[in-house]
Amino acid sequence: MAFNRIADLGDLTGKIALIRVDLNVPMQDGRVTDLTRLQAVKASVDAVAAVGGRSVLLAHFDRPKGKVVPSMSLKPVVPALSDVLGRKVGFAVLGDTLPDDEVIVLENTRFSPGEEKNDPALAAQFAALGDVYINDAFSAAHRAHASTEAIAHILPSAAGETMGAELEALEKALGAPKRPVVAVVGGAKVSSKLAVLENLVEKVDHLIIGGGMANTFLYAQGIGIGSSLCEKDLKDTALIILEKAKTAGCAVHLPTDVVVAREFKAHADNEVKPATEVEEGEMILDAGPETVKVLAGVLTGCKTLVWNGPMGAFEMEPFDAATVGLAKAAAALSEKGDLLTVAGGGDTVAALAHAGVKDSFTHISTAGGAFLEWMEGKELPGVAALSIK
Repeated sequence: MAFNRIADLGDLTGKIALIRVDLNVPMQDGRVTDLTRLQAVKASVDAVAAVGGRSVLLAHFDRPKGKVVPSMSLKPVVPALSDVLGRKVGFAVLGDTLPDDEVIVLENTRFSPGEEKNDPALAAQFAALGDVYINDAFSAAHRAHASTEAIAHILPSAAGETMGAELEALEKALGAPKRPVVAVVGGAKVSSKLAVLENLVEKVDHLIIGGGMANTFLYAQGIGIGSSLCEKDLKDTALIILEKAKTAGCAVHLPTDVVVAREFKAHADNEVKPATEVEEGEMILDAGPETVKVLAGVLTGCKTLVWNGPMGAFEMEPFDAATVGLAKAAAALSEKGDLLTVAGGGDTVAALAHAGVKDSFTHISTAGGAFLEWMEGKELPGVAALSIK
């Protein structure tokens, strides 16, 4: 998909750029506790300033459902954002006269009932505040809201620096990837990633299934899984996905050895055994070392990796071993330039950070729902609105 970047908007001297950003940050006692999303704003604000423009930031916070909820105001975010940007940041409520600051945060877009309805009238109100529109919030791009979709049809529009980098990385991962392509899909439930699996078997050469999801696929093939987490009602669905993969020439990889325990807790007594020998009362909590060794070999033979979800109960030692081991294998290949590595989703980012390899991947998306919908092959409204017709 072709889309404009900030540089394509030309000289912005004396103009205001409306930038849709993600300021939905964790807060405690009125203070921001994680600056990651604020830091992602800086590149676009700097790019606008470099061509003479001022920035008005549009963002939501939490779910006020179209009402003014004081505890969900964006005003407390302003001091931390000012520190991150190294610029004075003002604050305004829609309908007020904008202050003269070089950067202004507009109050929570979701305080307006028309935001989540993609109301053209509200989009026009937003648009009246500026001269150009920039979407730099991939994490909100799967929502057709007034500040993400309708406004892009009113003003000259472009992707922000963070959004642009995200779209380019995703295009390289699944749009026009270097092959072979391998996808790692983990997590607890098949039902939450059914559309992802169905899309990926048509697009990748290797599909690695981990976490509780793998148990459902093992069960579907008649393998005993003891007391493991499993969606037994999806047995037929799992078999259909395996058949689709076979038809599409996609190799599906499931654990061949597993780590089992009789208690779901950190450092529970555990045992490594073949996946076919799980006894009643035992829970599969991780893939085993032989599986990790085999899967690392699969990665070695590939050029592109897309990752979403852990291989086991990574929050509890020692059931983090497969996730950490496979992540380190991917990171080593990525650092050598042999494997393009793209990962996304909250649990995935946490797992890669836990493994100490977050900075070694080619691209990490902090988006949750948007990343999943992209993996499902869906068109994201906020991205589609930026396309050059």
